[in-house]
Amino acid sequence: MISVIVAAHDLQGQLEVCLNSILNQSFRDVEVVAVLDQSAECPADLVDDYARRDGRISVVRLTGVVSIGRIRNAGAERAAGDYLLFLDSDHIIGGETLQAMGDQLQSADEPDVLLFGHTRLHRGRSWPGAAAGLLARQGREPFASIDQPELFGAPAYSWDRLIRRDLWIRQELAFPDGLHEEVTVVHRAMLAADRVAVLKWNCVQIRRRHTQHPAGSPDGTHFDVFGRYEESFDLLEERDALDVVAPFLFTRMIRHYLFLLNLEGCLSRSERPQFFERASEHYRNLST
Repeated sequence: MISVIVAAHDLQGQLEVCLNSILNQSFRDVEVVAVLDQSAECPADLVDDYARRDGRISVVRLTGVVSIGRIRNAGAERAAGDYLLFLDSDHIIGGETLQAMGDQLQSADEPDVLLFGHTRLHRGRSWPGAAAGLLARQGREPFASIDQPELFGAPAYSWDRLIRRDLWIRQELAFPDGLHEEVTVVHRAMLAADRVAVLKWNCVQIRRRHTQHPAGSPDGTHFDVFGRYEESFDLLEERDALDVVAPFLFTRMIRHYLFLLNLEGCLSRSERPQFFERASEHYRNLST
């Protein structure tokens, strides 16, 4: 039922805990697609050992050091499950989460997207994800995303939702190279989904402060974020959803820009004025 695609960059030595959190659950209708490039941070021996011991794991090896987008795309191409879940080595899935996902997929008659909550472990404390309040207000019945446009005000993460694989293929979804690769892909999937359902569980915990995947992209910069939101607003026009969704997406965009400006070590001193000017330009252009 569920294919979990794991980008196996293990900078903090957390991959083993991640894999155990998936494989040790009672829910068995799951496969793990572990994707490694030739980065020094990819522990091929560890992944191969897991694959030998558990037939639910398959391994994809990529040539060279590539972007997190290409890593995830390669996993999606190998996946055989009905639904795709994209995780990183510093994510863990708690308790009976996979069973709850499976039960909700069946209860909601196999929606195109299943949204769920997450937490962030930082300085020894577990913090709720930014979408917690939005998800808490949703009912049990599936809905079209255009009918709940406030969801576009939540961060666009690929690891707090299941995406139906046939939607992924039909829409020719793929992560781009560069940073902030999730933004437009998530928005495209949400806009294409006829039926979205919600599981009111905090299913995934992320154990780093910054959401950007450690692998990043060899040629990516944080300035890539501007092109991502430009593409997302273009999507709204294509789907005739601009008037309804744009106010929520605009707020999310500005919050994202401010987060990057305020995140220590994200932008160099020389980059900050240019980034601020680009952000201000987007604010002026899209607020009119």
